[in-house]
Amino acid sequence: MTENKYTLDARGLQCPTPIIRAKKILSKMETGKILEITATDPGSLRDFPSFCQQTGHQLLSSESVNDNYVFRISRS
Repeated sequence: MTENKYTLDARGLQCPTPIIRAKKILSKMETGKILEITATDPGSLRDFPSFCQQTGHQLLSSESVNDNYVFRISRS
């Protein structure tokens, strides 16, 4: 992890584990810092946008890269 960007490798993890791990990391981050999550669970495509909507964090981007899904979330 760097000062401004945190990462979570959630490849191979199934729902709800990626969300639980992201929530734990986000709770320790300062407002405005960015968490980048890499996941392989197709359910994460709906889970992370919903999670951000419910928690108030900002989903900056969501993209498919090779067989991975990459999300960037700004801590609110």
